[in-house]
Amino acid sequence: MTVNGWIQILVFLALVATVTRPLGGFMTRVFTGERTLLSPVLGPVERGLYRLAGVDEKTEQHWVTYAVSMLLFSAAGMLLLYALQRLQDVLPLNPLGMAAVPADLAFNTAASFTTNTNWQNYGGETTMGHLVQMMGLTFHNYVSAAAGIALAVALVRGFSRASSRTVGNFWVDLTRCTLYVLLPLCILYALFLVWQGVPQTLAGAVDATTLEGAKQTISLGPVASQEAIKMLGTNGGGFFNVNSAHPFENPNALTNLVQMLSIFALGAGLTNLFGRMVGDERQGWAILAAMGLLFVAGVTLAYWAEAQGNPAFAALGIDGSAGNMEGKETRFGIAASALFATVTTAASCGAVNAMHDSFMPLGGMVPMINMMLGEIIVGGVGAGLYGMLLFAIVALFVAGLMVGRTPEYLGKKLEAKEVKMTMLAILCLPLMMLGFTAFAVVLDTGTTSMANAGPHGFSEALYAYVSGAANNGSAFGGLTGNTPWYNVTLAVAMLVGRFLVIVPMLAIAGSLAAKRRAPASAGTFPTHDGLFVGLLVGVILIVGGLTFFPALALGPVAEHLAMSAGTLF
Repeated sequence: MTVNGWIQILVFLALVATVTRPLGGFMTRVFTGERTLLSPVLGPVERGLYRLAGVDEKTEQHWVTYAVSMLLFSAAGMLLLYALQRLQDVLPLNPLGMAAVPADLAFNTAASFTTNTNWQNYGGETTMGHLVQMMGLTFHNYVSAAAGIALAVALVRGFSRASSRTVGNFWVDLTRCTLYVLLPLCILYALFLVWQGVPQTLAGAVDATTLEGAKQTISLGPVASQEAIKMLGTNGGGFFNVNSAHPFENPNALTNLVQMLSIFALGAGLTNLFGRMVGDERQGWAILAAMGLLFVAGVTLAYWAEAQGNPAFAALGIDGSAGNMEGKETRFGIAASALFATVTTAASCGAVNAMHDSFMPLGGMVPMINMMLGEIIVGGVGAGLYGMLLFAIVALFVAGLMVGRTPEYLGKKLEAKEVKMTMLAILCLPLMMLGFTAFAVVLDTGTTSMANAGPHGFSEALYAYVSGAANNGSAFGGLTGNTPWYNVTLAVAMLVGRFLVIVPMLAIAGSLAAKRRAPASAGTFPTHDGLFVGLLVGVILIVGGLTFFPALALGPVAEHLAMSAGTLF
């Protein structure tokens, strides 16, 4: 661990704090229908889209209608992406003549990009043509991110409204998020990436001659446009197989910093939107503070673990003074790699600039824990905020039990319905993560894909299902996921992890919106100070620890103990 490394981490944290309030204010104006600087240009486009779709922007939806709209839109998008992949060999804009994607892989990929997971059991540059990359994958990068933000705003409306039967209009929220938030930011971001050397072309590949005189074929394509929404939308699906470790996706230290900032930017901004919409910005800062405490703890552990170096290499006489550089880019080093890994798994992004499979046991455990907690540490755009608010409901329910008082949050009584829906949304994730892992490590169809035996092999399978159910998409690269078993089971985990959280969450939004707001009293628990932040963090860690400690003990903890004892496997 070095001073330079800590400066990088502190600069990143300062930049996140700097952009939080401006983005929060802008998104608040967008979702409340106020005029923005972009309204003169995009307003006519927005109204034109409503006319084409037959949408009345002034008509809001009950939470059930909102949920049905979201589910139907997601199902249609998933079917479209599946069809594009299966018909790829006869479609245009396929300069390298990519074959049709096999059925099980196409199903996995369609589920992955529909759920904002972007798990990839394939190499992008060797499997997908330009049309599928642009019309299929990049389209889903936009709309899955926009849907996540829209859903978070619907829950915020549940807290901010009183005696209301509606939580907004899904089609209006989706359109406004895409037009006013994602597209303008991504256009600027893509231009920045092109300036830094990221390709943006419809060419298929170029041939180059290496220093040894051999011929090398270098894949090209519309990389910058996909890279921009991949990061801002916390999607993570890379154009190239090695993702942001590839110099065409992430050329230098500046793009690396901007990529990490863009992963957190909108998620952090949504916490400020929450505070503004409920009438007290301190509420948003309290939520962001809880996220920040968990994040700093994670990045500290990951950085420390990777800076120690691998004792197995030291036993072989290899100099480990630079830390554990296996699987890392020398242009980024230990600090930026550990920071990126923590950022991308704290958000549901999944982009990587280093191979997590090569991390030290405790360093690799940090991304796992981030995802096991439901990726609420800033989290995916929208998903992180509503995931954290679900834990806030649990924390206040616990506080209410301790003092014998009906719990409330922002003047809304938290009764049996809200608590039941919250627990359903929270518990479906460990069911998918641990349930499928249990089958994968005992069935031949699961174990034959593991590159390693022992605790690390267990961690490979565990990481896959944790990543899938948490809608992250990163992986321990030692697992061969492109098999019928993993393609199908991971797709199921991704769909459950997305939609079985969303529907109960919307039920909570509808229930809260219909309630009257109770005035604060002397017995009201304040939810904008350090006590609430500490309670919220404590509840998250207790719930996560009780749920996942046995699995962590069998995987990264066991591997760490064996490595410390000098046992190689």
